[in-house]
Amino acid sequence: GPVKGADSGPKEHTETSVAAVAELLCQAKEVLVVPGYGMAMARAQTAMGEMASLLRENNIKLKFGVHPVAGRMPGQMNVLLAEAGVPHEWVLEMDEVNPSMEQNDVVLVVGANDVV
Repeated sequence: GPVKGADSGPKEHTETSVAAVAELLCQAKEVLVVPGYGMAMARAQTAMGEMASLLRENNIKLKFGVHPVAGRMPGQMNVLLAEAGVPHEWVLEMDEVNPSMEQNDVVLVVGANDVV
């Protein structure tokens, strides 16, 4: 789809805390997780899978939006999430989640430090 606006240079960042992010996630109705190679390096896929299950058990719609070449090779994030027990239907390609991006209450970027 079309880009909504041009990049206007440096952006201001806002620091947060674990407690603040947990609160955002608990209050959300829809959450998108964008995993990157840093998630693999930290071996955080199991924790992310557990968090996804917990949120879904509490009626929070969570999905993973995976860039086709995230990680060291295409499909790496999909394999890691599958090994962590994340159901395949929770893992979508970016072109599947981009059209509904504005519907997400929270987008959590995990280890995708090269795209932020």
